Amino acid sequence: MRIKIRCIMVVTFSALLFLPLSIQAVQTLTLEESIAIALKNSFVINIAKEGAKGAEARKREAMTGFLPKFSTSYNYTRLNEDPSMKLPDLSYPFTEILSPSVIALVNGLELPAGTKNNYTWSVEVRQPLFAGGGILANYQASKIAEDAAFVEESAKVQDVVQDVKISYYNILRAERLRDTARQAVEMLNAHRDVAQNFYRVGLIPKNDLLQAEVELANGKQAQVRAQNAVDLAKSSFNTILKRELISPVEVVDILDYKPLSQSFQECLDIARQHRPELKLSTLKAEQAGKMVRAAQSDFFPSVGLVGQYGRFGDSPSVSGTEFKDMESWQVMAVASWNFWEWGKTKFRVDAGRAIENQAIDQSKELNDQVALEIKNAYLLLQEAESQIAVSQKVIDQAEENFRISEARYKERVARSTEVLDAQTLLTKAKYEYTNALANYNTFYVRLQRAMGVINR
Repeated sequence: MRIKIRCIMVVTFSALLFLPLSIQAVQTLTLEESIAIALKNSFVINIAKEGAKGAEARKREAMTGFLPKFSTSYNYTRLNEDPSMKLPDLSYPFTEILSPSVIALVNGLELPAGTKNNYTWSVEVRQPLFAGGGILANYQASKIAEDAAFVEESAKVQDVVQDVKISYYNILRAERLRDTARQAVEMLNAHRDVAQNFYRVGLIPKNDLLQAEVELANGKQAQVRAQNAVDLAKSSFNTILKRELISPVEVVDILDYKPLSQSFQECLDIARQHRPELKLSTLKAEQAGKMVRAAQSDFFPSVGLVGQYGRFGDSPSVSGTEFKDMESWQVMAVASWNFWEWGKTKFRVDAGRAIENQAIDQSKELNDQVALEIKNAYLLLQEAESQIAVSQKVIDQAEENFRISEARYKERVARSTEVLDAQTLLTKAKYEYTNALANYNTFYVRLQRAMGVINR
């Protein structure tokens, strides 16, 4: 028996010892800390960053078009026989001068002209001088693409910040609704106790007691649903932050009402300056224009300098032969022009212009969509703002109504139904106030994202 008691005491002491550690392990996150974790772990942002790196590399690649290009080659050729040169038959006046024996010796004589084994090593340098503006246009297009990649990364950052803020406020909404549900259960439980005491002394019928117990059971079920909503909101929050789904979450309650100071027109002006999608659409239109200029460069000839240095020999060391010098070099100015390709360049330019026109029209269309998005968010924000004021007044009235109804019931001048209805009305008013406050903060976040200033 003593051993069992000692074991229980050891287990209890160990549990008490490690309980504070487990509690301390739950870190209470602020909104700023949550955003920092999400930005650090987000795959979407990592993808955007890799896209920006790729765009930067392509810009540097386009920059090389202005620079000279070096190439080298080394080759070996083996002939089936030694090259030779056959002397032509002698004719007048040599036939009159030379003896027949000499003429017979010279006629048909073959002289060596090369070697079977031939090794060649060459180095070439090409420097473009004029390419019709194509090199410059390609570089400018790639530079715009790099800027667009960074703007797109900024847009992804704002998307992540928006998701974190909305998820954060959803946790606060769910926790406040859970607290309201718990308060409702406490009120229903207190009313059930009063009804039970009245029933025991015969002051109320059993039906009133059963009604109080049914409402209490419904309240407990609502409390379970509210707790499940909290757990689901926290799991969604962990998913956005790329944490374990079941990781414990505690957040700082910042659910509050802060009136909007900007007018709709001011919000629209801010969006036109800062909304990344609008900047991105403008950059895409500029990039399409540069690609048209690059296609037009094929209408013009290209001019460049070519320098070549070579070495030749009948051995791998390319040290020359008795028939050819060991090294040679040359510099050339080269101009080339494809002046007829059956309209290929024109068709490519026409296609580029069509893409440019599409980009310009898409930019205009996006401006209209952003204006409508801001208008929608602005109106929803105003609606939630007015609902907050109304809900506060309703709560005050519902609390007073419940207080009076409960007092009347205790004085036995009101029935249980009146108290339950008053309690239901009070709980509903608190629910509506919490939802209005959470909706206001959520719509404010969406308005900030629509303006492009959510991370400021």
